[in-house]
Parts: sequence; C-alpha cells; structure tokens
Amino acid sequence: MKRIFIPTLTILLAILLASCGGTTAPVSTDDTYTSPNLPADYDDALSARNQLALGIIELNQTDLAPASGQAQALLPLWQALRGTQQSGGAAQAETNALLAQIEAAMLPEQLQAIAEMQLTFTDMQDWASANGITLGNSGGMSGGSGSTPGQGQGMSPEARATKQAEQGITSSDGGSGSNLSSALIDAVIALLEARIP
Repeated sequence: MKRIFIPTLTILLAILLASCGGTTAPVSTDDTYTSPNLPADYDDALSARNQLALGIIELNQTDLAPASGQAQALLPLWQALRGTQQSGGAAQAETNALLAQIEAAMLPEQLQAIAEMQLTFTDMQDWASANGITLGNSGGMSGGSGSTPGQGQGMSPEARATKQAEQGITSSDGGSGSNLSSALIDAVIALLEARIP
C-alpha cells in the first residue's frame, strides 16, 4: 500500500504544482516578439505587432507616412505576416523575424513616433469602432449590421461596408477566424498598396 501511495502522491503533487504555475503566468498569445524600439511596459500596451500596424495607420495622417519606396519594401513583409497568421502553422521564430524586418525597414523617426503614441487596446478598439468593426466578448470581430452600443457610430450597413472596403478590411463571417489583429494587418496592406504608384 505504501509503495502505491507515495508515487501516486508525488504525481498528484507534481500535477498540482504545474497547474498552479500555469495560472500565475500570463496567458500566452502568438505575440512574443519583443521590440527594441516599441516598449510594452505601460498599462494596456498593445503587442509590438499591433503597435506597428496601428502605428503605421496613424502615421499615414502625418508627414511620417511611408513613402512609395518604403511601402514597396514593407508590403511583402506585411503580406507574409498575414500569411503566417492565417495559416496558423508558422513558427514563432518566423513571425518574430518578419516583425524585426518590418522594424528594420522603418525610419527611426517613424518608430520613435509610434513609441511615443503609447498605443493601447483602447486605441485599437477606437480604430475598430471608427471603421465599423464591433468586438465580441472574445475580442473577435463582428461585421454584421448590428453594433455594440456606443461603438456603432450610427453607420448604415452600406456605409460600413464602403468604409471597410476603402480600408481593405474584411469582417468575420462566423467561422472565418478573422480577428481585430487581422483587420489591422489588412488595413496596413491596403494602405501600403495605395502608396505604391
């Protein structure tokens, strides 16, 4: 009896410790890239990937918007990043390498401007709301004609579809797996394509 009890107790204790350790660690997302230029140590900070995406969108309204040549260099990198996100099978090292290449293709002034924005999840939600994208409870997108109270901004379905088409945004339709990060990447790709003559 003692021989069975001690190994069983040891295994149970190991499982209990492992499960306790897992609950105190942050929930892992596929955004493990640590940027040398974009801090993520402030409250509600976006991941480096989303800071880059939303930051480029915000820079489009300034004199730091990507020029044609830079857009040509950035476009295939963002398309590859979208491909890795859609496939779901990309190694994190591949995603990290793409994000590092995107940063390398950007000007120091652009990266500094994005860092100074200190973009948060609230900023991303505001962008989504302004573009007619509503967030579900899990953070996914909903592109139906209904809107979350306070986020719909009174857009008709036609106006929302037009705005999303202009931004290169596709809404999720049930099981498509699209999410807000994908919408940001699609918007960056559309923006870069528009800057290439």
